[in-house]
Amino acid sequence: MIVLGYNGFGKAAELFARLYRATGIDRHLLFGHDSAAALIVDGELVAAVEEERLNRVKKTSEFPVNAMNWCLETGGVSFDDVDVVAFSWQFSDEVMDRMIAEITEDHSASTAEKFSRLDRLAETYAAMFSKEAILADFLEHTGHHLDPRKLELVPHHLAHLMTGYHLAGGGDAAFVVSDGRAEWLSAIMGEICDGKVRVLDDVSIDSRHSLAMLFSVVTRYLGFVPNNDEYKVMGLAGYAPPPADNPFLEHVVEMLPDGTYTIAYPASAVPAYYALFDRIFDGDPSRREDFDFRVRVASAAQQMIEVVTAAQLRVLERRSAMPRLVFEGGLALNCVNNTKLLEGSRFDDMDVSFGASDVGVALGAALHASREAGDAPRPGPSPYLGPAFDREDILAALDKFSQQVEWREVAPEQVPAETAALLEDESVIGWFQGRMEYGPRALGNRSILANPRFPGIKDSINERIKHREQFRPFAPVVLEERASEVFETGRKHSSPYMTFVFPVRPEYREVIQGACHVDGTARIQTITDESNPRLAQVLRRFNELTGVPCLINTSFNVAGEPIVCSPVDALACFLNTEMDHLVLDTFFVRRSVRK
Repeated sequence: MIVLGYNGFGKAAELFARLYRATGIDRHLLFGHDSAAALIVDGELVAAVEEERLNRVKKTSEFPVNAMNWCLETGGVSFDDVDVVAFSWQFSDEVMDRMIAEITEDHSASTAEKFSRLDRLAETYAAMFSKEAILADFLEHTGHHLDPRKLELVPHHLAHLMTGYHLAGGGDAAFVVSDGRAEWLSAIMGEICDGKVRVLDDVSIDSRHSLAMLFSVVTRYLGFVPNNDEYKVMGLAGYAPPPADNPFLEHVVEMLPDGTYTIAYPASAVPAYYALFDRIFDGDPSRREDFDFRVRVASAAQQMIEVVTAAQLRVLERRSAMPRLVFEGGLALNCVNNTKLLEGSRFDDMDVSFGASDVGVALGAALHASREAGDAPRPGPSPYLGPAFDREDILAALDKFSQQVEWREVAPEQVPAETAALLEDESVIGWFQGRMEYGPRALGNRSILANPRFPGIKDSINERIKHREQFRPFAPVVLEERASEVFETGRKHSSPYMTFVFPVRPEYREVIQGACHVDGTARIQTITDESNPRLAQVLRRFNELTGVPCLINTSFNVAGEPIVCSPVDALACFLNTEMDHLVLDTFFVRRSVRK
């Protein structure tokens, strides 16, 4: 059985810009963002890549034709060989009835406004959501006439769930899926027992009361890009404790006894929210630019997320006896919240995958379709599912930039020691090896590495290399066997995907100060000799040389660009920044000193 999963609508950007004003700062507020493709052959996940890594448009919603073609080529198959094409959205008649009711039952809208919204929904359905539109989109971008019987439409939240469930190894588990919105819901809870999914429908949250979309409105209010920069708000929150009386919990979100909640306005009511936020935080357009004001609002918003999701979890604990939790959806990228949720719960463990946000639903749709067809999915835990490049590819790229760089090649076994030696001082290294990781985090194959012991290294990387805000922290990578020595990891024995944050033990805060956030925490990645052998060797050698057990690991890109994919991407990024060295597999590269 060959299954091709995907996410992305070819017409989303144009339609949502024209019909819903999703332009400028709101350009990511659309269905199908983070388009991607994944290929499963006889239950094995053989390839997956985000479209942005290939078309070089960050967070693209474009139809993932490049990603599909690469996956098929990697699997040695064609479109004709594919048995099922699994798409990560299902706009059934029931779903559309819900979406229509969302409009007609809005008592704050006039009759004319309702008709206008219904007209826009009808056009969107005809052009994007209907099965006929999805088949036409597929044909337009691939040139392949897809047999309608091969198309499986997978509900968006189910795709999220299958990603987390199978990447965590399957088995019985409770679950929470929470994101901006799926087809019409924003959050679901339930359990998987003996392979059967049970959703607690009475505590599902519809999109009108989406917690993640509210957090996106806060992101916009503070001058950042919604549905993209929420991690900046999470980072800002660490600069101050939450308020004793939280305005969001007093005036914006109402908690209900059953664990559900209601929110003051729909996320589209931006002017109403700005007026409300200005009133409850004593803000105005100029104050929103002030760092201390941003910190105060961000800290309150982060606490709001933590309080609301903890209340959801208390309900789930009462209604499911499962010993572990799977948490997926865009809200699961709030790694500060994840750790607190686990530590405050009765669950033994909590899994958040490398594909927790919408990048992962291409995987989940394919995994679900494979499971339904009777091929037990065997995805494995590795995120390294994307393109790899051989020696000839690297030499061709180096030749392209031969007037700007010099290089030398070493034996593979020499790479860790030579890299560790370069990292003894304040050098910053672009690190490129093996298959590209999947998901929004650089997990050691397309990374920027640096020594965290220097007090100014964070500001230096933010300014000279990443070209981003100075308040942004960096994550440390550490050997799994040493993680609990350096960090207070609590119930977590590993954190391989940077989806949890832990306090840095006091005796290590100076040692790894460049990877330690202002509040004494760090979003860690743990690796093993099996998960990433070469980077593990670098860490061992680096620790022998310096006594420092971690390295800074940040994504190999600059602000506004996707993580590099190819050697050409890596060289271009290297030359457009002030990185000191570039390691391309076994090639050590530096800027040319020739006159």
